[in-house]
Amino acid sequence: MMTEDNLKPILVTGATGYVGGRLVPKLIERGFKVRALGRSLDKLKSRPWATSPFVELIAGDVFDKPSFLKAAQGCRAAYYLVHSMLPGQKDFEQADRDAASNMAAAAENAGLKRIIYLGGLGEDNPELSKHLKSRAEVAEILKKGKVPVTELRAAMIIGSGSASFEILRYLVDRLPVMITPRWLETPSQPIAIRNVLEYLAGCLEHEETKGQTYAIGGTEVVTYRELMKIYAEEAGLPKRLVIPVPVLTPRLSSYWIHLVTPVPASIARPLAEGLRSPVVCPEHRIREIIKQNLLSPREAIRFALSSLNGDQVTTHWTDAGVIRPVEAANAGDPAWAGGTVLKDERRLLTEASQEKVWKVVSSIGGKNGWYYATWLWGLRGFLDKCFGGVGLRRGRRSTTELQAGDALDFWRVLKSEPGKNLLLIAEMKLPGRATLEFNLEPAGQGKTAITQRALFEPHGLGGILYWTLLLPFHHFIFGGMLNQIGKRALP
Repeated sequence: MMTEDNLKPILVTGATGYVGGRLVPKLIERGFKVRALGRSLDKLKSRPWATSPFVELIAGDVFDKPSFLKAAQGCRAAYYLVHSMLPGQKDFEQADRDAASNMAAAAENAGLKRIIYLGGLGEDNPELSKHLKSRAEVAEILKKGKVPVTELRAAMIIGSGSASFEILRYLVDRLPVMITPRWLETPSQPIAIRNVLEYLAGCLEHEETKGQTYAIGGTEVVTYRELMKIYAEEAGLPKRLVIPVPVLTPRLSSYWIHLVTPVPASIARPLAEGLRSPVVCPEHRIREIIKQNLLSPREAIRFALSSLNGDQVTTHWTDAGVIRPVEAANAGDPAWAGGTVLKDERRLLTEASQEKVWKVVSSIGGKNGWYYATWLWGLRGFLDKCFGGVGLRRGRRSTTELQAGDALDFWRVLKSEPGKNLLLIAEMKLPGRATLEFNLEPAGQGKTAITQRALFEPHGLGGILYWTLLLPFHHFIFGGMLNQIGKRALP
């Protein structure tokens, strides 16, 4: 029976994140109206589901209580999919407390019927890392409010683009011989992302889950070492030699992961620390309520590889985070608030159509490289990794498509207007802020004018010296890259 409550939207916080970005379309498929909350309206608008008549996009920040209170008004229920396990987040524990408190207050103020929260298995273990303890604390803060909370506790989530899966695949892909910590023998019960989404959506359809806490996991209990073996077999790789040693601490392991994989140490460390304690479902009550085909670890890895090979990664662990506006990126603006803005601007006229040029521009980076002096880009990425930066290995979510908020090697997509404009902001370690922009305009008779613009706001004398020292390379790298774009766009 349709009621007034059933017509109200479901609030999904973290809608541009890894889980939230996949949950929104699943809820739409089931007939729910969704209010998607994210800090960047541009990121929300770029999602494939953004134009659905069943979706309302709203910009807001869980750390900004007034905007959060406004976002929750008129909603029926909310999914809380927010965490502060992000690079550069210093006091993540307090940030998580503040955000959870705001969620509880917003839910009560708006008269929500329930909150559904995705937490982690093993949260009751006193030896857990600070990040995982923080997740348990978030659950307790939410439950202290007046709105009933459904908590789902999961171990490792296996899916294309998840941080855990990216660590696994890069380690096994790149290292035929691995020196590993002993806790790789710790048992865990990983779960496929599709099963997580089914449980999240299913809870909304089953009133008996309200106010309950459930452990969710896949069909098998395995060790991380066994997962490595399974991955190698599914990826068609030779057998990997794994040598466990007692001296690799989670801190040292996270630095190694940082160098070998795209995942930074700040995220790798809590994930590595989580492997020290067994994370196995103590009960399976939810399986009797929400029935589904649970995947084994091998099946989950097989599906994830299939999505990667088919270029069907809908969300990625790098999606989380805010897009910071850069005033200097607007070519019509004066110098950055009266300060110094250094610029390298080049134009090229090509016989190729805008459509063909855009296809080349929007495919840049990742496996396709940067079209010219790729080894220099690789060297810059390696140096960035050595100094704690993101490096080039983050790659890109899709080989052909870019949307606002996407990671692109050591850049982030600020704006992507198909056929017209691509604007990137640098996320590598720099003594300043940098953007790289490609602008396409029709030039008559089927020709296209390409404007390539690199802007840099130096931080002090060090930033100016950095730019000056690289000037000889700019002509070589930027000029070569633009020429290659023009050539590749030609028939």
